Amino acid sequence: MDRLLAAAHEAIARCRSIAECTEEPGFTTRSFLSEPMQQVHGLLAGWMQHAGMDVCTDGVGNIRGCYKKGVKSDRRLFIGSHLDTVPRAGAYDGVLGVVLGVSLIQLLDHRPLNFAIEVIGFSEEEGLRFGSPFIGSRAFVGAIDDELLDRCDPKGISVRNAIHEFGLDTSRILEARAQQNALGYVEFHIEQGPVLEALGHRLAIVEAIVGQGRFLTTFTGKANHAGTTPMHLRHDALVGAAEWITAVEARSRRVPGLVATVGCVSVEPGAANVIPGSVAATLDVRHAEDSIRKAEASALLNDAESISTRRGLSFRWEARLDQPAAAMDPSLMQVLEQAVIEAGEPVNRMVSGAGHDAMIIAGYMPSAMLFIRSPGGVSHHASETVLVDDVAAALKVGLRFIEGIEARHE
Repeated sequence: MDRLLAAAHEAIARCRSIAECTEEPGFTTRSFLSEPMQQVHGLLAGWMQHAGMDVCTDGVGNIRGCYKKGVKSDRRLFIGSHLDTVPRAGAYDGVLGVVLGVSLIQLLDHRPLNFAIEVIGFSEEEGLRFGSPFIGSRAFVGAIDDELLDRCDPKGISVRNAIHEFGLDTSRILEARAQQNALGYVEFHIEQGPVLEALGHRLAIVEAIVGQGRFLTTFTGKANHAGTTPMHLRHDALVGAAEWITAVEARSRRVPGLVATVGCVSVEPGAANVIPGSVAATLDVRHAEDSIRKAEASALLNDAESISTRRGLSFRWEARLDQPAAAMDPSLMQVLEQAVIEAGEPVNRMVSGAGHDAMIIAGYMPSAMLFIRSPGGVSHHASETVLVDDVAAALKVGLRFIEGIEARHE
């Protein structure tokens, strides 16, 4: 079997093994520094060491493997993605990018380079446990603060305490920051959408990542007996929230390029015979242009306020994330495009509608991304998959990319 195909088969099998490290038997759910992450680190550390890498875990739980065969300088190329998941996730989102980094080191077969390569598995990107995404990559660029460290999960455990419980020391978080003279960062990732499949292509170069805004909203009415309270005297928080959710969809359809999602709703007191007194709902707003994203998010929140006032409810909101759109580095994209051409693949460029660690890192060092086709366009679901030929093509591009970086820095 061709060595690239063999490596692709192995990478897919490794992703499936990592998918079994989960908080929820029968599904793949893995949050920031949860117990299953220890298992993931054990698997990755073994694979990294076998490939000839020095392995460590930094102060925020990012696992890092460094390949520095023959390197006499401190120049370093980073390859990475995240290891946490959404609830009941697939096996490849995030994880494939880390596994492919290890695979590329293996394919180098102990060949000396004129720079080091560090493969990094970020401890958190999705925001599942603490409602704040990108904890791993934010530490990588030195953007962790006390407000984030003091944020608590639903069980009252803070980020700071979660790090300690994982056996790490928060006083060492600053050591997670990458050196600023890095050659750059590249992330391999499944597309998480249907565009490449519609084109019949395996790969795409990411030009930019759309900006994101996340909000937590609360509608407050008055809980009361469902059988004795006439309809015209009710202050039903859930009905108000439902009207707003429909308005979110309608407004998003009218604005080109805008996507807005209410993805999580919590109702209190949550009984069949009680009028809902309080509803908490998340709002996720994305657009390639930050000015449009912010204006539309403001309009959506104003709609919620108006609906609440008309229905005799109170409404409040808090911002949980304001992540600007991020452009990838033109120079690294050029190297990546040449690698795609040399690998015999057509050149596609696209904007990512999903958030990635690369958007955090792009403001700190040159960054690039390569998308790999998602069959059926499915992601964030157990049926998420990849094709072995696509993974082999990504590995071929990765090797050509490393050669291109080496040629630029002889």
